[in-house]
Amino acid sequence: MYLHNRLPNHAMPLAPRDAETLGREGAGAVAKVLALRAHNEATPLVALPGLAGELGLGAIHLKDEGQRLGLGSFKALGGAYALMRLVQAEAERRLARRVALEELLSEEVRTVAATMSFACATDGNHGRSVAQGAQIMGARAVIFVHAGVSQGRIDAIAGFGAEIIRVAGNYDDSVAEAARVSEREGWTVLSDTSWPGYEHIPGLVMQGYTAIVQEALAELPEAPTHVFLQAGVGGFAAAVAGHLAVLLGEARPHVTVVDPARAACLYASAEAGAVVKVAEGAPTVMAMLECYEPSPVAFRVLERVADGFMTVSEEDAVEVMRRLAAPVAGDPAVVAGESGGVGLAGAIAVLRDAELAAGIGLGPDARLLVINTEGATDPALYAELVGHAPEAVLQGAGA
Repeated sequence: MYLHNRLPNHAMPLAPRDAETLGREGAGAVAKVLALRAHNEATPLVALPGLAGELGLGAIHLKDEGQRLGLGSFKALGGAYALMRLVQAEAERRLARRVALEELLSEEVRTVAATMSFACATDGNHGRSVAQGAQIMGARAVIFVHAGVSQGRIDAIAGFGAEIIRVAGNYDDSVAEAARVSEREGWTVLSDTSWPGYEHIPGLVMQGYTAIVQEALAELPEAPTHVFLQAGVGGFAAAVAGHLAVLLGEARPHVTVVDPARAACLYASAEAGAVVKVAEGAPTVMAMLECYEPSPVAFRVLERVADGFMTVSEEDAVEVMRRLAAPVAGDPAVVAGESGGVGLAGAIAVLRDAELAAGIGLGPDARLLVINTEGATDPALYAELVGHAPEAVLQGAGA
């Protein structure tokens, strides 16, 4: 299903607070913090000319966040960055002076961090980022995981020294429990979704994701004409689309937001013209996108800068994993997790409807940018779905 954005705010400028969060100055701060972290090189931007030819597009470029900061997901950019900025703010308060970003790893600042506790709910990847950020700074991390989070992802989070609290129910249940316990214990909630009165921290998480756009535009031969962005609560899609809108203005690409059909909260919200919570049904294989209510901050951005909203099926998500693992001759293999290739799956689904594709200009002159948001963050599940271990794919077993 595809829904053209007809909302009253479509194509309007971002709200001033969102333009500030997703603007150039914020992206500059992200670059400074990123420089302090290990394995901080830009992730690969992969050209897929063979697939572009097969699909009838001018070009396809894929930004591979499966290689981000050693964590295997774009979320490595958000949670850890927000945590480090929150430590900076607390250090400034306690030390009664300005603390430069370049000072974040100083002993003086880390002494402040050691007294701080951060908590969040996660589907897997955000919690891993928060846990790593806490380890970097010497802070405490408590991560709430719901029943659908695999043991492999839980073990990866615990590997950074985080405490794990299990919650019955789904992601939204774990968000509520993290907020409840944190209020009781005096912990700082570091969520990637927002709610009334809680916007600053999710905004910092979104700000961290602007690095993806900065890196991609620096390498692309031409700016993209189309971007398909997968969405859970919407923070990633809003950050990428919003930053593109700030940087490119009227020349920004056509943006489509892609939901799993089984957790289509942004699609339903766009249809309703307001944030809505959708009913929980059967779980989706796109585990990192299994969210039933959008972040209000993200929706506020997307109602202005997204040009369309759509859903994809379970089969679409798995098929694109296999397609990237066994690429068209001449294209490199890409290891995409269950949610990683969903943007590309959306574009392929649109191309199956010639009238729809023509209507949004997705054709021979289109330059498509998609983002592989995660690699094989659950290697066992990846092997089950694709038929090869991720290492075997990169060694040519998928060819």
